[in-house]
This record gives sequence, C-alpha cells and structure tokens, in this order.
Amino acid sequence: MDLTFHPLTSERWKDIEKLFGEDSICRSCWCMWWRLSSSEWEKRKGSDRKEALKTIVSQGRVPGIMEYSDGQPIGWCSISPREEFHRLERSRTLKRTDRQPVWSVVCFFVAKPFRQKGMAAKLLEAAIKYAGKQGIKIIEGYPNRSSEKQHDTNIYTGLASMFQKAGFTDCGSTSKKRTIMRYKLE
Repeated sequence: MDLTFHPLTSERWKDIEKLFGEDSICRSCWCMWWRLSSSEWEKRKGSDRKEALKTIVSQGRVPGIMEYSDGQPIGWCSISPREEFHRLERSRTLKRTDRQPVWSVVCFFVAKPFRQKGMAAKLLEAAIKYAGKQGIKIIEGYPNRSSEKQHDTNIYTGLASMFQKAGFTDCGSTSKKRTIMRYKLE
C-alpha cells in the first residue's frame, strides 16, 4: 500500500468531501465537535458544520492531515493549536496541565475498508511530523483509556495504547473515558 500524507488545504477540499461524505458520522460532524461551543454545535447542523470547516481551510489555516492510499483519501487526523478547540479549552475533565503552548490531536477518521490496519497510528505519526515542521514543541492527545473493543464512535480520539506506542506519555485527567497524553518534540 502506497501511503502519503498531506495537510488539508483548499486544493484538497474535494478529498475531505469525498472521505467524509461516505460516512454518516462525519457527514454530520465535519470534525467540528471540539471546535464549536455547545450552543454553536446545537445551532449548526451538518451542512453548516461543513461550511465552518471549509471557512477554516479557505482562510489558509490547516485543520488537520489527510491520509491517502494510492492517491485516494482514506483517513483524517485533526491537529491544531489547542486554543482553536473551544470545547476542549472549556473542558473540566481535560483541563490544561500547564500554560505551555500545545497543539492538540482531537480526532481520527479512517474509511471502513482501511480500519484495523494501523492507519490511525500512521496518521498520528504524520501529525507529529507535521507539527514538528511547524516548530511545535508539545503535542497533546485525548485518547480513550480502554483497551477493549469498542464502537467506532467511542474511539474517534484514538486509543491510549496507540499514543503510547507513538511515544506519548500519560498526564492523567479526571475523565473516566479519556486521558491527556503528551509528546515532546526535540
């Protein structure tokens, strides 16, 4: 399998439409859950959330990394400065551990035919490399603590074991489901 990874830019917008359009979960969310406040989330529906993500991209900001197999979009990882994730910034259970600037990895999506093949782990590696090229020193993730098999909607933030294998360390949290994990770039 020939895998490549690229930041989501305006030139690649049709690729995210193709990837998210095939799955009902992404078609309604458009990876805006963490970016919108609760009230904004309730006001906006699928097409409005899509437009919100498109606005971010059209402003020249990169909201995440796309994964391709043989030129076809197969995966997505949302990574941006933590401040861009309003719901995360207001979270009582995933509070900042300190005031250091961090980028956050908040979501993964892999097309069904490519799941359970390590594609999310490869996306995480690509996100680390991308953040490093941007001069970022600390990356955080908020993965699911459980190692039990779960429905895809419960593990969209990734699994703690995947983050640990990538070199992240567990910083803990008060959440029963998720933990805060950090990766420090040299």
